[in-house]
Amino acid sequence: MTDFKRPSGRKFEDPRPMEAEAGVIGKADGSARFKIGDTEAYAAVYGPRELHPRFLQDPKTGILRCNYNMLPFAGDGSRVRPGPSRRSKEITHVTQSALRPVVDLSDYPNTVVDVFIELPQTDAGSRCAGICAAAIALADAGIKMKDMVSSVSVGSVEGNLLVDLDGAEEHMNENEGTDIPIAYIPSTEEITLLQMDGKILKDDLAKALELVKPALNKIAEVQRQALHKKYNSEIKE
Repeated sequence: MTDFKRPSGRKFEDPRPMEAEAGVIGKADGSARFKIGDTEAYAAVYGPRELHPRFLQDPKTGILRCNYNMLPFAGDGSRVRPGPSRRSKEITHVTQSALRPVVDLSDYPNTVVDVFIELPQTDAGSRCAGICAAAIALADAGIKMKDMVSSVSVGSVEGNLLVDLDGAEEHMNENEGTDIPIAYIPSTEEITLLQMDGKILKDDLAKALELVKPALNKIAEVQRQALHKKYNSEIKE
């Protein structure tokens, strides 16, 4: 039995409180806001639209293109240098990889769908929040999708497996802790993103993947409810 208690008082398997909205940016083809704890992400989708330059076009399908950006002072008060960084480029790449398995752009050859993700405030889990917002925004834009993609982290702090590490937990035993961002397709339980910062035993990783599933399914339900709320209100109007 462990005496470890999370600073927030959450159970080990509980994610932080969540909020989600669809259709929050008027001029975008689709948009969303997703907030988990003190980490907040906005996503805007534009397209499908013709891809330029033309040599990048695919005559068989459209292309999904993402751009992740953390706004200055979004984190702990330290100013983020404007422009693409190595970290933002890496998160952009993994976001595209996480979303691509559910997106079907075969009806739109030679086009691109652009997803812009902005984070005005962060307290851990920024790439996961961005993926969640982007998935809602793609659905809001009417893009054909097999399912939602939900995303959250699971990690190990002082030997304890915890779902959705917050900033305080990420900084506990920084050299010993482990953080594992995961993205997941609820209907198939397919993992589309699995990264790891730190070390974990094989058996503990298997336990972590089981521990995080209920939270991922809960996030997917919050995402769907955001879309239902928007479109049910439009029908009533």
